[in-house]
This record gives sequence, structure tokens and C-alpha cells, in this order.
Amino acid sequence: MSFNRNNQNNGSNPNTNLKKWMLFGLLTSLAMHGFVAFRPDNLLGYLLVSQPAVATPVPKTNTITTKYINNAPVPDWQNITFKSFVFSSPGRVELPKAKIPGYKSVRTWKAGQSLDEVMELGDFENVFNLEDFSLRDIEQLSGNYLKNLKLSDFRLIKWQTVPEITKAIPKLANVYLEDVPVIKNLIENKLGIQVTTNQTIGQFINNYPELKDIELGEINLSSYKLTSIPGIENTALKNFTNWQNTTISRVPGLNRVTFNNFPNVPMLQGNITGKVDLALKEVENRRQRSISGSYKEGFNVPCTKNCAHIELSGAGRITGAQWMSGKFQEVKGGFGVLGKLNGGKEPTGRHPFGKSFKQVVWNIDEASGTATTAMFFRICKRGGWVDLGCSPYFIGPFPFFAYQEKSPIFIGTPLKVP
Repeated sequence: MSFNRNNQNNGSNPNTNLKKWMLFGLLTSLAMHGFVAFRPDNLLGYLLVSQPAVATPVPKTNTITTKYINNAPVPDWQNITFKSFVFSSPGRVELPKAKIPGYKSVRTWKAGQSLDEVMELGDFENVFNLEDFSLRDIEQLSGNYLKNLKLSDFRLIKWQTVPEITKAIPKLANVYLEDVPVIKNLIENKLGIQVTTNQTIGQFINNYPELKDIELGEINLSSYKLTSIPGIENTALKNFTNWQNTTISRVPGLNRVTFNNFPNVPMLQGNITGKVDLALKEVENRRQRSISGSYKEGFNVPCTKNCAHIELSGAGRITGAQWMSGKFQEVKGGFGVLGKLNGGKEPTGRHPFGKSFKQVVWNIDEASGTATTAMFFRICKRGGWVDLGCSPYFIGPFPFFAYQEKSPIFIGTPLKVP
């Protein structure tokens, strides 16, 4: 009995202890809540409500193979082909109608299509100088073997006439007709004339001037090997009539040649590099320190409304300069008849890598401090039968480099900051 009494007086009651601990926990929670809710500057409140450190958001992976100049990403032309540029959205454009062999008055594209399926040789005339290539040159650079190809694989042959292809390949005039089956069969099928032996192509052209109105594509070119026309593989593309109208993908192997192997390699324009200081969305208005625009309007076009942009930092007057988003601001571009396409407008931007395409600030994510850029191309018709000029840069967008605040960006020249 004595033992039990002492145990009751000196021992602990489990139920009582549980209630005490529950009360203590409740009071402690209320006190902590007060610190957090009503004293946010209190150290305890700060420690309780602050989020753990998170790594700076990383932009989407660049879609274009990259190398770095002063830590800024620039295209690695050694690993870039026309297939590297992929449309991110569909589009369609109607060109002025014209009766020119091979000319296409409508161009359409789908999201996921590559650049080579839409752009033509003439769009890059005197820019990349692709017209200086021969098929043999392209074979050596692409590994696309000519012996495996048909005449139908080389699209521009379709609209060549016999006199025109003989002009492109002068030695062909001295070749006997019976040694070039595609021309022999074209003559027999379209003129109803039986070709005799010992007649050269040149002689036949002189005797039958109506050949100037008959294109090789009027017979099935898939029945003949590409190399069945002597000398075709060693002839520069620019020697063929209306070569400008050939889609890049229809020049065998050209879409597999890297840009650094073009006759005229794209070059960095200057060496100016800055940093992306801030990425600001379209609520911004009245921005005057622009370094973006177009060849037609210059590259200091200010913005009055919906001025999404990246603000730059760097040496001299670069700090505070603004590169506007072309997703919200358009400027005048293009020249000639084609300059009227897209209402004569193009996204504002810059040309740090030359005039063949335009880099445009596109999507801005202010919360994560990131900005994506896109590339835009233009349509040109300068040579051939008529000079139609060049359109504004609006063929795109093609995803390009992504940037994070404080990351370097290649700006190029000319650079004049208001």
C-alpha cells in the first residue's frame, strides 16, 4: 500500500502529460504564427518563410549548334546546314505572278519543315554565292553521290530547253545526239523526227529553232541518270537558265553542305559583345534607347507601346541600350516589288551575322529573366528575267539563341546608341 501511494504522488500521469504537451504545442504554434504573419522582418519569420536557394533558371537549349566569342553564343557554321533551321509555325506568302520558267508565285510552309524546303537559290544570290557551286562541288562536300541520282532529282533541268542547256554546257554542242538519250528522245517524241547518226546537238539546234520552246521536263526525266548529260556535273549552277527559282532541297546534296563550306561564308559583323541586363515584357512603353530596327529604317527605331525588350549592359554607351522584341514591334523593310510583301513590314531586330538573315528578340519571360531569339529570312528575285527586289525579313520564325539575364550576347555592328 505504501509503495502504491508513493507511486501515485511522485509518478506522472500519462494522460495529464499528453494534455500539457498538446497545450504547449498549440501555444508555440500561435506564437510562431504571430512572428511570421505580423513581423515579416523578424529573423525567425524570415527563416521560416524564405524559400531555399534555387539555381538561376536556364533558357531552353539553343537549337543552333553554338560556339562562343567572348563567352557569347554565335553560330558554329561548321555544323550548321539549311536543315538546321526549322519553322516553329506555319505560313504562306503570295508573290506577284510572273511567267518565268520555274517561278513559284506561292510559298507555303508548316511547323517542323526545314528551311531548305521553302527557300530558293535566288534568295541567297550574291550572299552565300551558292550559284558558284557545281554538282561535283556539292557531291564532294555532302557525300551525296551523283551516280545514284536521276535527272528528275535536279529540279532546274525540268525547265531547260535544249539550246539553253547547250549554252550552259558549251561542249555539249559537239556531242552526237545518239550519245545523249534524254535529248534524242525529247526530239523524237516532241518533234516527231527520227534522229539519224552523226548529227551533233549543235547542228540540230541550228536546223530546228523550234527547240527553244520545248523544255526537257516535257518527258519523264526519272528514266535517265543525272550524269547521262555529259558535263552537267561540272557546270556551275549559275550557268543554267533561271537557276534562281530552284528550291534548295531540289539541288542534290546542297541541304547537307555546312555553311562554313559555302563559297561565301557568313561572317560576324564586328566584335561588340554586351550582356543581357534585364528582360522586360510588353507593359513597357516609350523606350528611346533602341539599337534595333531594319536596313530601311536604321537600327535605332524607338518604341512607343508594348515595348518588350532586353536591356543591355557593357562598355561605353551599351549600358541601358534596348533591343526591342520583334514579336511586338514591326519596322519597314525590303525593296522593289517584293518589298510590298507582308505589308512592307518585318520584325525589328539586328544583323550581327550578316544580311542573309535577321536575329530578332522574340519571347520575353520577365519572371525567369530569360529571352529567346528567332531568325527570319527574306525572299529575293534579283536576277533572271526581271529584278523584283527583296521582301522584308519575315520568313520564319526559326528558333535561335536563348539568353539569361547577365549572360553575354553578341551585338555586332553598326552600333549607335541614342
